[in-house]
Amino acid sequence: MAQTLNLFLDQGTTFSANITVKDSSGTVRDISDYTARSQFRRSYLSANSNSFTATIETGTDGNVRLQMSAADSSNVVAARYLYDVEIVSNTTSAVERIIEGIVVVTPEVTR
Repeated sequence: MAQTLNLFLDQGTTFSANITVKDSSGTVRDISDYTARSQFRRSYLSANSNSFTATIETGTDGNVRLQMSAADSSNVVAARYLYDVEIVSNTTSAVERIIEGIVVVTPEVTR
C-alpha cells in the first residue's frame, strides 16, 4: 500500500522533493532496476494532468526525486491537486504506487 505525503508547490518557483521508498518493515528498498513516473490532476477523473519529472539516480538508496522547473510551475493553476508516484520494474514491467497525496499549488505574485 502506498504511503501518503502532501506536497506544497509555490507557483513560478523551482520545485524539488525527495521520496525514500521503504518496505513494510521500514527498510530502504533497492530500486536500481526501476524507473519512476508521477502526475497530478484536479480529480481522479480529470483528463488534464501535470507531470513531475521523476528520477531514480542511484536506486540503492531508495530515493526518487520529483522536480518541476520554475517555467513549468508558473503554468500550473493555483489549486489543490491529487498526485501519485509509481515505480516500474525494468525487468517485469510491474507497476507499484509508492506514494500518493495532495499537491497544494500556491499562487505567484511576482512575475
